[in-house]
Amino acid sequence: FVIKKAGLGAGKRAYTDRSGILRAFLIQGEENEDRDKVVKLETDIDDCSGEVLGYVMKKLFKAGAKDVHYAPIFMKKNRPAWELTVICGEDKAEELEQIIFTETTTIGIREYPLGRSVLDREEKEVETVYGKASVKQVSLGKMTRAYPEYDTVKKLAKKNKVPFMDVFDAVKEAAKKK
Repeated sequence: FVIKKAGLGAGKRAYTDRSGILRAFLIQGEENEDRDKVVKLETDIDDCSGEVLGYVMKKLFKAGAKDVHYAPIFMKKNRPAWELTVICGEDKAEELEQIIFTETTTIGIREYPLGRSVLDREEKEVETVYGKASVKQVSLGKMTRAYPEYDTVKKLAKKNKVPFMDVFDAVKEAAKKK
């Protein structure tokens, strides 16, 4: 943080056993331009089916949500419910809230501004014995990792009639060589 102003006061009272001095600071957090600014939308829903939430999840992703998940919880009076959480860019928050209000039975959404750290990433394509596959390569300093894209691995596993993990491992190995 950065100290914007500082103040010191002794007040008007006279204390016999100690002094009555107060020091206060007005501070402001430093903005880190490298951090990704996102919003977390969160709501608890106690009268909505899992099928509806599955539909809403797809709709939220299609509208630009960075991440969506829901988890079982218990609300007041011990009622089973769902906690729906959506991570999105600041520019998408209002649009995604409208989807949540329209498509679910919620009557309130909590909104939290957040910063997040994201590794540098690059989309690449690698050749395997099963065919071409997409990988996401991330880096942190000199360290790099490759993550096979799920949809590509699934498609190649079905096409070649081989286990998912065989394709996944082949894609990871091919990415190491590239």
